[in-house]
Amino acid sequence: MADLDKQRTTAVLLAAGAGTRLGLGPKALLRFQGRTLVEVLADVLLDGGCWEVVTVLGADAGTVRAATDLSRHRVIDNPDWASGMGSSFRAGVAAAAPEDHVLIALVDQPGLTTETVARLLASHRPGRVTAAAYRGPEGKLRRGHPLLLDSSLRAEAAEMATGDAGARYFLQAHPELIDLIDCSDLSGGEDLDSPEQLHLLD
Repeated sequence: MADLDKQRTTAVLLAAGAGTRLGLGPKALLRFQGRTLVEVLADVLLDGGCWEVVTVLGADAGTVRAATDLSRHRVIDNPDWASGMGSSFRAGVAAAAPEDHVLIALVDQPGLTTETVARLLASHRPGRVTAAAYRGPEGKLRRGHPLLLDSSLRAEAAEMATGDAGARYFLQAHPELIDLIDCSDLSGGEDLDSPEQLHLLD
């Protein structure tokens, strides 16, 4: 049983932002598929095969808690959310069981599917970073989210997370550890950052 436990993956759903650029309040509360975006994505992560989902809230956390049903998941508050994604990344990783791999997902990716999550989990190799990748207009694979960090790498990745950077500096320092997994057939991998992208919620 211990060997199986070593292969568990906890998902960390980063949902602490205020959604300032979008201007509609926290993205976690955007309506999607008849529910809130944070509810849908947390369930996608769990149903895709993650052991548990740690959802990190920040901006208007009380409002988000009151307006959602996240009872299937662990929910934590990041009081330092305004300092940027890095603090939420650290808080989420710290909340996952120490022996677990962690899969980092963003609440502003409505295209995330259970198939994407399952593909990353199945593709992961020990000691590696397994990243969803998507083909741009030029046909080149571009790294995106979710991102699966091996349990042996998560501490260093968290130490390097700062400001608005989650795993970015760690990935820049260790490109040789990254396995890109093509998920273009499942999603475009877009982040919901501007009003022009609200069609992604349709």
